[in-house]
Amino acid sequence: MTAPVPLPQGPYTPRATPLELPAGGAPLTSRTVYSAAHVVADPYTDTGPGGPAAVDWESTLAFRRHLWSHGLGVAEAMDTAQRGMGLDWSGAAELIRRSGAEARAVGGRIACGVGTDQLPSSSTPTLAEVTSAYEEQLTLAEANGVQPILMASRALARAARGPEDYLAVYAHLLRQSGEPVILHWLGPMFDPALEGYWGSADLDEATDTFLKVIAEHPDKVDGIKISLLDAAREIDVRRRLPSGVRCYTGDDFHYPELIAGDEQGFSHALLGIFDPLGPLAAHAVRVLDTGDVEGFRALLDPTVELSRHLFQPPTRFYKTGVVLLAWLAGHQDHFTMVGGLQSARSLPHLAKAYQLADGLGLFPDPELAAHRMRTLLEVQGGTR
Repeated sequence: MTAPVPLPQGPYTPRATPLELPAGGAPLTSRTVYSAAHVVADPYTDTGPGGPAAVDWESTLAFRRHLWSHGLGVAEAMDTAQRGMGLDWSGAAELIRRSGAEARAVGGRIACGVGTDQLPSSSTPTLAEVTSAYEEQLTLAEANGVQPILMASRALARAARGPEDYLAVYAHLLRQSGEPVILHWLGPMFDPALEGYWGSADLDEATDTFLKVIAEHPDKVDGIKISLLDAAREIDVRRRLPSGVRCYTGDDFHYPELIAGDEQGFSHALLGIFDPLGPLAAHAVRVLDTGDVEGFRALLDPTVELSRHLFQPPTRFYKTGVVLLAWLAGHQDHFTMVGGLQSARSLPHLAKAYQLADGLGLFPDPELAAHRMRTLLEVQGGTR
């Protein structure tokens, strides 16, 4: 039996074996599911605060192959990849190029974030500059054969004077896109700089503007991703979408019920929590593919406590817990993040994340995970 791990909240005895899941499996059919994947830092590159991101490309791509092997799509260069929180546009562009090529090589589904983060954050740009920045990134995504995800833009939030400016910028971009895109509404709990997006702090008014963009260009919108952690609002928006436009839940608090759906529809998924839950999430959706909603909920409902813990306020630092779990699971050799973000969560928070994940059986090698957690506790917390 594995020896107890001395967590700050008390000794914890790890489980002896991981959760047993079927290997591989048929393609997912009832839902389109993306995991927003993290990047693996290169801990031996000499870079300082504010410097360019140092990425371990092979480990980063290996993790994407892991997700694809289970039948999940990869949502690339999104906030889970520390976009705007350590990963700048130069690094994101290289990530899109490399992941796009890897997806083609293995036949994996991929969509990539398109934004405006090449613009300086120290000034307010013009709408023309915002539009041009979006176009540059859209061109790169399409040149690399990946589906674009039009991300919410901090620069547009600074430049826009009201809803009409959002309508104009998005209308131009949708006319420019060669294929249907995914629109992403990221709430201020994930990025405070996006407060009042779509031209209003009133969510009802913002929702109306968001839906107007889609209604005017339904043929250019594959789907929408809503990351507001508000299940009722997502359901309301989902029911008001034009026929053929998908809703991809980005709600890391209510995803089982939103994916399961109701008599009037359901959500697909594009989730950061599906980074650590990848194999389990894919298996759950395959169960749902058979029509077994109860079986699907029985698999995913117990994971919500872990997700709510990782995404607790300040929500934008959830990436730290995601990378911790990837390290503990053996997907990478270290717990270092670009921009030094491994320091963004407290030791008790990380210890609780380990305990919840181990209780779910997420670690392929529980002994390795326990050893690494002990090491982290000793290094960061000393001996007690």
